[in-house]
Amino acid sequence: MEDKERAERVAGEEEEIDGEWWSWGAGTDGQLGTGRLQDEHLPQLLSHLSSSVSHHIVSQLACGGAHVIALSSGGRVLTWGRGTCGQLGHGELANGLLPKPVKFFESFVISNVSAGWNHSGFVSDSGEIFTCGDGSFGQLGHGDYQSHCSPVKVLFFCSKHVEQVACGMRHSLVLLKGDSEHPVYGFGSGKRGQLGFSEDRIRSCSLPQATFGFEDVKIINISANGDHSAALSADGQLYTWGKGFGGTSDAYFPQILASPFKVLQVALGWNHALLLTGEYEVFMLGGKLHGMLGDPQKMSQEKHSTIHSSRCIASNEGFGEANPEKVSDLDGVKVISVSAGAEHSALVTENGVIMTWGWGEHGQLGLGNTLDETSPQIVNLDGRPNGNSTFHVYCGSGFTFAIRTVHIPSQI
Repeated sequence: MEDKERAERVAGEEEEIDGEWWSWGAGTDGQLGTGRLQDEHLPQLLSHLSSSVSHHIVSQLACGGAHVIALSSGGRVLTWGRGTCGQLGHGELANGLLPKPVKFFESFVISNVSAGWNHSGFVSDSGEIFTCGDGSFGQLGHGDYQSHCSPVKVLFFCSKHVEQVACGMRHSLVLLKGDSEHPVYGFGSGKRGQLGFSEDRIRSCSLPQATFGFEDVKIINISANGDHSAALSADGQLYTWGKGFGGTSDAYFPQILASPFKVLQVALGWNHALLLTGEYEVFMLGGKLHGMLGDPQKMSQEKHSTIHSSRCIASNEGFGEANPEKVSDLDGVKVISVSAGAEHSALVTENGVIMTWGWGEHGQLGLGNTLDETSPQIVNLDGRPNGNSTFHVYCGSGFTFAIRTVHIPSQI
């Protein structure tokens, strides 16, 4: 299918291929793909990974607690890193030091993947969803609390078309395709409200249930990490629910961020969130743990409207205010993407510069040390991009990946 489409391209059109891969940070479970079980404080060039995954661009890289899922443009899936709960999907409870194709999906075209703390989710182009790994909180969605070392289809969605999956620490979200009355579903741990369908504190739910508050909203993207959940609407509004940011109360239903700016992208950590706005500026929600939100004395004084409930305010009585704050030291810098680990943050500028800050204990900032940083610092990589390449950065809980995508003229 790909070859036919490529042959139909007009002469002179550019083609994207993966250039170089780098990884750094926590690596004792093999999640860095270096073949070594050790942390790396500086970016490591992974010359073998591009050819292992595909000759074409990786459409998605999902980094979890200590495992990685790579999805190629052709729908091929490879996994590596920690696999002791079966989250790699290879039919065994073992770590993987290098990328390995998930054989279960050889007859499928996978279009979306997500990596949680110890579980994984996969969505096919036909709208089916599969999960594997730790199921002890019901986060696999199979109606029980069993773990699986090979992908298992979530039967609840057999009559629906799933578009996206998002895996948090012990919960999962699903986004349906189209204008469904209930576009978002949740399952797994719900003790902080991250499932979004009950006013009561519930330990867990092993069958998917519809998240409230989106009956008249067009949701285009969902996110999950830690005990947080988030969704972006088509008009750029951000909804969050679950664990409160910055010491605010937990939210048991989606809360809308009432703000003058349009949100293009959200990245969730364990205690913070990064927001990329339509003006290509970066704002944050959350506390100051490990400096991930920067030095409060250096933070911009620019704050925006507080969060309000998308449902009746009474349903979340006591939900505190959380103000997004502009990231310091980025004046005049156009940011094109953001990513968040457990307690560290990363971004890419329009010039292809990668910057990181926050918790650095495992070297996940890529700065050659294990120090925390309160403001964005430039990560030095060999082979910096020029006008025909772009960087993408992805964060796991305590590690980071960067992929350089090269744009080359078509040979047709």
